[in-house]
Amino acid sequence: MAKEIPLGAKATAEETVEFKHTLTAHHPELPPVYSTPDMIRLMETAASLALHPYLEEGEISVGTQIHVEHRAASGMGAKVRAEAVLESFDGRFYTVRVEARDELQEIGRGTVGRAVVKVSQFLEKLHKRAAS
Repeated sequence: MAKEIPLGAKATAEETVEFKHTLTAHHPELPPVYSTPDMIRLMETAASLALHPYLEEGEISVGTQIHVEHRAASGMGAKVRAEAVLESFDGRFYTVRVEARDELQEIGRGTVGRAVVKVSQFLEKLHKRAAS
């Protein structure tokens, strides 16, 4: 399994808010602001990147839980940066503290849970479930 991942391991992910990231893209009557699912996706990306350097060949980390607050709106053109810092490990699951900010303020924060899996075993289990 993965090498020991040190608490405090961190990474960031960034993007500029485009129309496809807005609520309007999902429903035309909603305002053109950064959607919560897109903020969560960016946070998950940062969390994955924080663990990635410590994984063995053939391993990935997968999301297992998410607890976040979306606290402020960001409009199109805003640059959003998510930072992830490994906070704890309980023997199987990693808890990563995440925060998202635009140029002006914090827009979201919380934690995401991740687990390390071997891709081959993961796909084998998936195929067995699909066949039953």
